[in-house]
Amino acid sequence: MSLFSLNDQTALVTGASRGLGKHFALTLAAAGADVAITSRTLESLDETVRDIEALGRRAIPIALDVRDHDSIESGIATAISAFGHLDILVNNAGCNVRKPALDITWDDWNTVLDTNLRGLFFVAQSVARHMVATGKGRIINIGSVTCVAGYAGLAPYGASRGGVKQLTMSLAADWGPSGVTVNCLAPGWFKTAQNAVLYDNAEWVSYLSDKIPLRRPGRIEDLTGPLLFLASDASAYVNGQTLLVDGGISVNDTRALHKPS
Repeated sequence: MSLFSLNDQTALVTGASRGLGKHFALTLAAAGADVAITSRTLESLDETVRDIEALGRRAIPIALDVRDHDSIESGIATAISAFGHLDILVNNAGCNVRKPALDITWDDWNTVLDTNLRGLFFVAQSVARHMVATGKGRIINIGSVTCVAGYAGLAPYGASRGGVKQLTMSLAADWGPSGVTVNCLAPGWFKTAQNAVLYDNAEWVSYLSDKIPLRRPGRIEDLTGPLLFLASDASAYVNGQTLLVDGGISVNDTRALHKPS
């Protein structure tokens, strides 16, 4: 059997109604997993359910708000009851407020941190209680290149994603002895609903691409292999790591600062 096969596995993906979360859910289903998918509203999951079922896998839609602890506990219990077990968690739900740091409000900060860091932790905790008891599991926290680099206008978002990187290491140490691995998948610059307006500006895309050694922003399919690696037995001895999928922007390429001779 392929190391990357997820046959007979079950997974839960938060924030799976669109964008990267939807792609992650379909990637797991295509590899053989049945998938529970969450969003704050059930209706927003209809398309993802149909696409998973078209791949011949079972899809369980669940209304779950990661900013509400009762909703987390209820949603995870629903997934476990439906499948009998959970093998994989993709902790993807997130949000962003893009403003200069001087304009960030108290509520802006709380919205981002409560979603991206506090919510992510309590989803992981709820799933891990089950995984630790069964002695196996793969938890993949979705981070960002902002885990390791600073960008103007992204103060709360960068703080939350830096926290995800550190939290991943702590949880890996906590739950690794029970057979549960915890890793962070950190995309670089990918077009999503949150940042689509930026990609409508050709000048900005050219500016961004010049800072990426591979000279282009990420494409959603660039995340397929890395996700399968972390979700499958191929990464059985990988724990507490942050896998950057960023085209190399985090290496701080300086060629863009010099004209060729």
